[in-house]
Amino acid sequence: MVTIVFLGKLADLAGAPSLQLSAPLDWAGLKAALPSALAEAVDDPRNRVALNGALIADKAGLQAGEGDEIALLPPVSGG
Repeated sequence: MVTIVFLGKLADLAGAPSLQLSAPLDWAGLKAALPSALAEAVDDPRNRVALNGALIADKAGLQAGEGDEIALLPPVSGG
């Protein structure tokens, strides 16, 4: 399984701070497994993606395997 962690407004949209999806998982598979409104929100280019704690530059190149964690980070706002 791959753990998907939602932060900020993405957690609100997801209705939970995390979920588990079957491995292996790529970016297209992740979006396909999410409800359409949430998939559209995570695809926003301002959101960052981390795999096992390391930010990745290209979401399309995401490749997660058994036991990995994907964190979806919306832009930080406020002051």
